[in-house]
Amino acid sequence: MMNELRPALPIGSLDAYIEAVHRIPMLTVEEERELAERYRRHEDLDAARRLVLAHLRFVVRVARGYNGYGLAQADLIQEGTVGLMKAVKRFDPDVGVRLVSFAVHWIRAEMHEFILRNWRIVKVATTKAQRKLFFNLRSAKKRLGWLSGEEVKGVARDLGVSPNAVTEMEERLNARDTSFDPLDDESGAPAPAQYLVDLRYEPEAAVSAAEDLARHREGAVRNALAGLDGRSREIVEKRWLAERKSTLHELAAQFGVSAERIRQIEQNAFKKLRSALEGFPGLLPSV
Repeated sequence: MMNELRPALPIGSLDAYIEAVHRIPMLTVEEERELAERYRRHEDLDAARRLVLAHLRFVVRVARGYNGYGLAQADLIQEGTVGLMKAVKRFDPDVGVRLVSFAVHWIRAEMHEFILRNWRIVKVATTKAQRKLFFNLRSAKKRLGWLSGEEVKGVARDLGVSPNAVTEMEERLNARDTSFDPLDDESGAPAPAQYLVDLRYEPEAAVSAAEDLARHREGAVRNALAGLDGRSREIVEKRWLAERKSTLHELAAQFGVSAERIRQIEQNAFKKLRSALEGFPGLLPSV
């Protein structure tokens, strides 16, 4: 009855995905071991797929723990799924641990990398120690706010880093990104974008770009023509490139065939030219 009253989730939504992964049955110890052995010994991709699918609910649960970073939950789940697939690839069932225990490291590692790449415009942590400090200090600051001198020393002691490293990371966590091109200028300070010179509309640059494009097109046409047989190339040149263009009947008399045959040769030649000049639409006339 409750399922009948629940509104249908839109296909493609995050809620629909989460509901779908929770409907996938969990594996027993025996099923997990069998699938892991099939993949490890025989590279059975279907076995690997089933291992991944059965553990997607765990990826969702881990991703929820990183809600406070202001990043899309769907992106975190996606990165965590990459970590899960890496774990499945490296999982050895003979070690005697469940896949979920082994995979947690890989899932968190991918999520951590994503957070560090996207949390700020400027990367806040690059070394292993800074990454450890970033995640642990941010969690500590939720409870303590700005750290006192004693708290800085305590965090440094617990994480095995210097007090200066803790203070520097705290400053990074509380810093704000400056917009490259702010929407308003109430502060009166020029935006960074205003320091850059826009050369797109300089006459010299525009003429140079047009000349480069013309040379590129000319070279492309020349190379395309070189790919035709001699008769087809001569017909195209005399029909379209010569100063005085020949008619179908004039070329028919020259080659001793009908005007219709010249037209067919011309059409076949243009098909080959268009194939060779796919990057230059509209360069060839319609025939």
